[in-house]
Amino acid sequence: MTAQQSLEHYTWQGVTTRYPEGLPDHVEKTIRHELALIETMKYAPYFLTVFSIVRYARSQAILCQGRGSAANSAVCYVLGITSIDPDTNDLLFERFVSQERDEPPDIDVDFEHERREEVIQWIYKAYGHDKAALCSTVTRYRAKGAIRDVGKALGLPEDLIKALSSGIWSWSETVGESQVRALGLNPKDRRLALTLRLAQQLMGAPRHLGQHPGGFVLTHDRLDHLVPIEPAAMVDRQVIEWDKDDVEALKMMKVDVLAHGMLTCMAKAFALIGAHKHQDIDLATIPQEDAATYAMIRRADTLGTFQIESRAQMSMLPRMKPKTFYDLVIQVAIVRPGPIQGDMVHPYLRRREGKEKVEYPTPELEAVLHKTLGVPLFQESAMKVAMVCAGFTGGEADQLRKSMATFKFTGGVSRFQDKLVSGMIKNGYTKEFAEKTFSQLEGFGSYGFPESHAASFALIAYASNYVKCHFPDVFCAALLNSQPMGFYAPAQIVSDARKHGVEVRSICINRSRWDCTLEEVHGTGRHAVRLGMRLVRGLATADAARIVAARADQPFASVDEMWRRSGVPVASLVELVEADAFLPSLRLERRDALWAIKALRDEPLPLFTAAAEREARAIAEQQEPEVELRQMTDGHNVVEDYGHVGLTLREHPLRFMRADLTKRRIITCAEAMTARDGQWLMAAGLVLVRQRPGSAKGVMFITIEDETGIANIVVWPKLFERSRRVVLGASMMAINGRIQREGEVVHLVAQQLLDLSADLSGLAGRDGEFHPPTGRGDEFAHGSPGSPDSREKAPPGVRARDLFTPDLHIDTLKIKSRNFQ
Repeated sequence: MTAQQSLEHYTWQGVTTRYPEGLPDHVEKTIRHELALIETMKYAPYFLTVFSIVRYARSQAILCQGRGSAANSAVCYVLGITSIDPDTNDLLFERFVSQERDEPPDIDVDFEHERREEVIQWIYKAYGHDKAALCSTVTRYRAKGAIRDVGKALGLPEDLIKALSSGIWSWSETVGESQVRALGLNPKDRRLALTLRLAQQLMGAPRHLGQHPGGFVLTHDRLDHLVPIEPAAMVDRQVIEWDKDDVEALKMMKVDVLAHGMLTCMAKAFALIGAHKHQDIDLATIPQEDAATYAMIRRADTLGTFQIESRAQMSMLPRMKPKTFYDLVIQVAIVRPGPIQGDMVHPYLRRREGKEKVEYPTPELEAVLHKTLGVPLFQESAMKVAMVCAGFTGGEADQLRKSMATFKFTGGVSRFQDKLVSGMIKNGYTKEFAEKTFSQLEGFGSYGFPESHAASFALIAYASNYVKCHFPDVFCAALLNSQPMGFYAPAQIVSDARKHGVEVRSICINRSRWDCTLEEVHGTGRHAVRLGMRLVRGLATADAARIVAARADQPFASVDEMWRRSGVPVASLVELVEADAFLPSLRLERRDALWAIKALRDEPLPLFTAAAEREARAIAEQQEPEVELRQMTDGHNVVEDYGHVGLTLREHPLRFMRADLTKRRIITCAEAMTARDGQWLMAAGLVLVRQRPGSAKGVMFITIEDETGIANIVVWPKLFERSRRVVLGASMMAINGRIQREGEVVHLVAQQLLDLSADLSGLAGRDGEFHPPTGRGDEFAHGSPGSPDSREKAPPGVRARDLFTPDLHIDTLKIKSRNFQ
C-alpha cells in the first residue's frame, strides 16, 4: 500500500468517527479536493507522520490539538489532528497548501506542556536518533544581555551592570544619558561610555545556538550525512546546527511539537471533574454555546483563562460582548497588532455597536465579509477578497498573504498593489475603495492572524472559561497545578477563586499532597481546594512523596514522629514550617514548630529507632520542657506566607496599611474603578503585571492590587521616561491621575507615580522588609527600599544581638511582577 493509499484509508476511516450521522456533501467534496492536491504535491508521508504522532499522544491520554493554517484542512480534521469542523466553518485550504507555493505544509500540534517530553522521546524511539533531531535557533544579543556581557568583559562592578540592565524594558532599548544620570553615574566616564557603545554595536549579533521550542526535522535517510547532530543541554535530546529557516529553504520535513500550558490545565481539570464531580467531559464534548459561560466572558471575569485574560483582551470584552463561538474567534484575533495597525478594530466595533452602518459595495464582497461586518480581520478574508474581487487564483492569494507577512522587511506587498487595485476597478469597484482595501490588507504587516488559528485558540479559550464558570474550584486547583504559565501568579489565582465562593485551605502536612487537591465540604456537595506542597518554595518532590507515603496508615501526631516515619531531612521540615504547614492539623505556630525541629539531629539514634519499631509507635529521644514563645504578628505571618508560598490566605498586605493610606487621601482600587469619568484621584496597590505591547506606541499598562480588588493603570510614554525607575522597580506604587471611562472599560490615566515600596518594610512589626509578590514574568530585580544604608555607621549603643544585616534579607517578602511586551 502506498503512502497516498494509507492516507486515504485513514481519512475515510476517520470520517465515520467524526460524522457518525453521515458526511455532508460539501465536506466530502472538500476532502476529495484536498486528497487530490496532496497526491499531486506528494505530501501524503508528511500527513501520515503527523497523524502517527497525534495517534500516539491520544493512545497515552495526552491532550493535543493542531492549530495554525492546518486547521483549514478537512483531512486534518477527520484524522483527528485539528478540531475545527469544516461543516460549520468556512475554511480555505489554499491558506494551508497550494501548488504555487511549492513548499512542505506546516502543521503545528500543541501538547500538554508537562507531558510533551513523552511525545518527543517516542519520536526519537520511532524514527531513530540518526533520523530525527530538533532544529536550533540562533540566539542574538539584545539590550540586557549585551550590557551584561560587555560590562563583565570591561570589568564593571556587578551591581553597576545590574543597575544599568534593570532600567531597560524592551529587547531593543538602549541606555540613554538621562538614565545614566538618574542612576547617579557620570555618562562621560570612559569605561562606562565604552560599555554602552560596544553593547549598542553588539545588538543583533549571534550569541549562541539554542533549541527550537519544538521544531522536529525527520528524514528518510541518515540526518547526520547532511548536517552535524549534537546532544542538547537537556537529557536524551539532540539538535542539528541549522535553524528553521535553513530547514525550510532545503524543503526538509519539519513537524512542530509544541508545549501548551492551558492543555495541561484542561487535562488536569477534566480528570478532577471526573473524579469529584462524576461528569465525563473533554474538549470535544464540552457543552457548546453555554449562556452562563458567555455572560461571564462579557463581564471580563476571565482571570486565568486562555487568550482572553490579558489587559487588552479584558478591556475589549465588555465592548465586543461575545455571545457565540464565532464572536470568540473574532475576539482572539482582534486584539492583535495587525488589525490595530490596519485601522480595522474600531470600524468593526463601531459597526458591531450600531454606531456605523454596515455597507457592502457588491454582493460578492458581502458573501466574503458578512461574518466580520465588512471588515477584513483575517488572513483568509484578505485572500478571499483578492480572489473574489480582483480575480486572484488561490495560489496568488496565498502569495499575497505571505508577502503581507514579510512586507516590513521586503516591501513585498507593493508588487501586488497594481494587480489588486486594477483587478478591483475592472470588477466595478471605485479606485478609492480599492486603494483603501489594499492599505487595510497592508496594515496586517507581520501580524495577520489566520482565522483557522484564531478558531483553534478560541476552542481552548471557550473550554477554559466553561470550566471556570461551572467548576471554579476545579479550575483553581488545575491552574495552580499547571504553574508556571499565564499572566497571573498563584496569589491572584487563589484570590480570584475565593471571590467566586471557593474555599481555599492552607498547606497541611497531614492532608496536602504534592498537587493541589479537592476536599469535600461536609453536607454541601461542594469542594474546597487544598493547597499542595508544590507551592512550598525549596521543597523537593521526592521529600513530599516520602511524607505522603509515610502518613498513608495514620496521620502524624508530632514533629518528631513525622521526622522519624518519613525520613525526610531536617532542612525539608524547616521549609514546611516556613510555609506554616504544621498549623492546620498539629496546631503548631511557625515558631513553635521551628523550636521542635531545633531539637532534632541529622538522623535518629539507632537505639530509639529499634524501640520505636518494637513498640510500633514513635518514641521521643528527649522530653522537651514546655516553653511559651512570643508568636509572630499578623503582618509578619503575611510576610512569611508570601516569602515561602507566594500567597497568603490571611489578610491582604494593604489592609494593614489602609489607615495610613487613608490619611494621605489614597483611596482603594475598588473606589477608583467605580469613580465617575474625568475624576482626579490617587490610588495605590501592589504591582501585579506590567505590559507594553508593540502596537501600543509606547504606552505602558500596569495592573495593581489592594485588598478590594485590582485597578488598571495607563502610563503615557513621557511619564514612563520620567518615572522609569518607579515603573520598572516599584513593588508598590501610588498613582495620581484621572479616571477614563468608556462603557464598562475603566482606566486610571497616570499623571504622577510614587514608589511606596519603602512603606511595606513596617508590615512585619518592624521585623523586616516587605517586597510584594507577583509573577514569574518580571525581569527586574528589586532593591531593598527602606533598609539601612550600609555606608553609614551603626547608631551608638546598639547591642550586637539587635544588629540587622539587610543583605541577609531576613523576613523579607519579594514579589515579582509579570512583565509582557
